[in-house]
Amino acid sequence: MAKGRSLGLSRKKQLYGVLFVTPWLLGFVLLMAIPFFQSLQFSFHKLTLNSEGYSLQYVGLENYHNIFFVDAWYVRTLTDAVIAMVLDVPLIIFFSLFTATLLAQKFRGRMLARAIIFLPVVLASGVIAKLDNGNFLAQMIGAASTDLEGNYSGLRSIELRPLLLEAGLGINIVDYLTGAVDRIYQIISSSGVQILIFLAGLQSISPSLYEAAKMEGATGYEAFWKITFPMISPLILTNVVYTIIDSFYDNGMTQMIQDAAFGRLDFGVSSAMSWIYFLVISVILAISTYWISKRVFYYD
Repeated sequence: MAKGRSLGLSRKKQLYGVLFVTPWLLGFVLLMAIPFFQSLQFSFHKLTLNSEGYSLQYVGLENYHNIFFVDAWYVRTLTDAVIAMVLDVPLIIFFSLFTATLLAQKFRGRMLARAIIFLPVVLASGVIAKLDNGNFLAQMIGAASTDLEGNYSGLRSIELRPLLLEAGLGINIVDYLTGAVDRIYQIISSSGVQILIFLAGLQSISPSLYEAAKMEGATGYEAFWKITFPMISPLILTNVVYTIIDSFYDNGMTQMIQDAAFGRLDFGVSSAMSWIYFLVISVILAISTYWISKRVFYYD
């Protein structure tokens, strides 16, 4: 009887999972499937616009050969995008988890603190950015603040660098930390969704677990690593996947792909660039998901 009930519950979870992804599957089939496979076709052809629409001339792997061996910037731009992702993702995940842990505590003014934390996320949204682009005064103020930040050492990491070097840290670690300080606004503005996910996970942890740990004499440090961190480890995987995808969404690589398609009207080369970019992202996601999923704790 218990076995049948267990199978029924497992089957129900599977159906809920299928139901959850159904909207995405329908959207992909109805809206994205045809352009997806057409772009693969274009990557092996030279596309020419004409009065009837477009015509295709098969060129084989010529487009891929051009982007790897003729174009001097593609490989370099792709490498820079991957390096930027590798540097930023750990910082965003750490900052998001740290901030969510603080915001999950009960203290006076918690709602105000949450509003202040999410303010850079709102200001970095697409609507606000477009409003700022059309506001000449806002552009001048932004340029002035950027110039001030660049000239005033108190706003940057110039004072932090010698302190870290004197503390005995390696030059690579110092460069990584000071670079994170210089990009603090970018890190904060890219952490909004991750903070929300971590905050929801922290609030879903049963208080009885912390009460039992406290009765056993566990410190706050031990409670975090023995209870909090394992319980939210599935959300770490979710946030890592989201952050990797988000980091590849808008960068020099995507701009190069757009310039090739809509600037030079070379849709074949643009499609080849897109598919190489897609494969690189897929490999990174597969490796990251496999490595992290082996260390995720699932509480049943």
